[in-house]
Amino acid sequence: MGFDLKEFENKLWKTADDLRANSSLKYNEFSTPVLGLIFLRFADYRFQKAKPEIEKLKSNSSRRAFDEKNAYQARGVLFVPEKASFKYLLNLPEGESAGSALNEAMSLMENENPILKGVLPKNYLRIPDDLLVSTMKIFNDVEFDRNNGDIFGKVYEFFLGKFASSEGQKGGEFYTPTCLVKLLVEIMKPFHGKVYDPACGSGGMFVQTAEFAKRENKDSDKSVNDLITVEGQEKTEETVRWCKMNLAVHGLEGDVKQANSFYEDVFDSVGKYNFVLANPPFNVDGVDKERLKGDKRFPFGLPKADNANYLWIQMFYSALKVPKDGENSRAGFVMPNSASDARQTEQTIREKIIKDNAVDVMVSVGSNMFHNVTLPCTLWFFDKGKKNTDRKDKVLFLDVREIYTQIDRAHREFTDEQIEFITNIVKLYRGEKPEYKWGSKKLTLEHFPDKKYRDVKGLCKVATIEDIEKQGWSLNAGRYVGVKEVEEENYVFEEKLQELNTELEKLNLESKDLEDKIAHNIKQLLGV
Repeated sequence: MGFDLKEFENKLWKTADDLRANSSLKYNEFSTPVLGLIFLRFADYRFQKAKPEIEKLKSNSSRRAFDEKNAYQARGVLFVPEKASFKYLLNLPEGESAGSALNEAMSLMENENPILKGVLPKNYLRIPDDLLVSTMKIFNDVEFDRNNGDIFGKVYEFFLGKFASSEGQKGGEFYTPTCLVKLLVEIMKPFHGKVYDPACGSGGMFVQTAEFAKRENKDSDKSVNDLITVEGQEKTEETVRWCKMNLAVHGLEGDVKQANSFYEDVFDSVGKYNFVLANPPFNVDGVDKERLKGDKRFPFGLPKADNANYLWIQMFYSALKVPKDGENSRAGFVMPNSASDARQTEQTIREKIIKDNAVDVMVSVGSNMFHNVTLPCTLWFFDKGKKNTDRKDKVLFLDVREIYTQIDRAHREFTDEQIEFITNIVKLYRGEKPEYKWGSKKLTLEHFPDKKYRDVKGLCKVATIEDIEKQGWSLNAGRYVGVKEVEEENYVFEEKLQELNTELEKLNLESKDLEDKIAHNIKQLLGV
């Protein structure tokens, strides 16, 4: 039987209830021990899976001192000492404290794997032993290999949805669904080079980038860490720890630092990276613009609007290398729909980026893709090397709001087949061959029978910079793609009603955002 995320989440919620009732943990500390146990379970799973191969190498080795630990780590697998294995921890000698054993296990993991130094939780004595054992049994039943995606990130997403403070949610900080990250990565193609995320959260962008790089690797002698270098900033200390754990358990040797990316550029990012991927907090207000004057990361000026969307956009733009000798220089990131049409100084900044030929692809995504909000969004893609191709002065607009799979009443996602179809459109636009690894051949050829790009009403449109100028420098795909003609016999009332309801939710969100901004401005004027 495959991994059932919904069932797993229900078990997590039950575990959280037990923690709340039976431990001395504070309300905002529930995720700490749970994520620590999931980390250990996943690390142990990967270790045990690699063990037969390593044991075989060890027995066949002619060297007297076979470096067993290095053999695991060379394969991107953390070394798990016997006393840190789940089998040992679930079969402790009678009378031995599970809390003490887990604290020791975390210390052993840090000692054996320097990449984890100071990262793992060690607060298990605050939880009753019977509760720890029952929680470990829940995680012991998880079939990690059956889960297609970043399980650690999905669990992080779950805890954000359940335990994030209302202030955090108002700040627009939402975990990026794995399907959106996969779409970003598939369009970006970050198979080699330096990768940056200045709002890296739990590291989901890095994990999917690594998966892509490994899949595209043609050199068996190279590990994923030979192919890509990942660096990230995250403002919350606890989230930095979870990100480091996530990278470590996936065999990535990235550098993640705690920093407020508005004011700190700890990696000296300007012109440094081949790829930038990010899902920054939306519509952040209150940024002290005075502290940003003269910062090279904002080459097109500081927006007057009291939200940080166009600060983030310029950070991503400026972090990209000026490409030489076929180097990649691409960014892919998530933005609220409002950023595509923002006026005044934001429009001026957008116009400059468009005229610089940096904007390559814009993808409008429907609502209900995020775990805990109905918010629709837009995926932006930059390519600083585009001006040297036949795509110069052109932008591909995609409207994929009608492409999704309904998971439950409140949640949607892209399947691998749907991601492949969307990516194939981009490939055709770039003059590349489409791929059919995930079964989208029929869908792709239905729209592009001659395997060449063409505009499809309601789906995709290549617009020139002159077209975009006529639209007031808007990057809203709906302005260019148009509306698909609906055949009367295929008209389904329920689907139309759902579409209208989605649009209403979007308008309600925008209305609430506007109300909040007006209230904020009035308070400032009154000095309240």
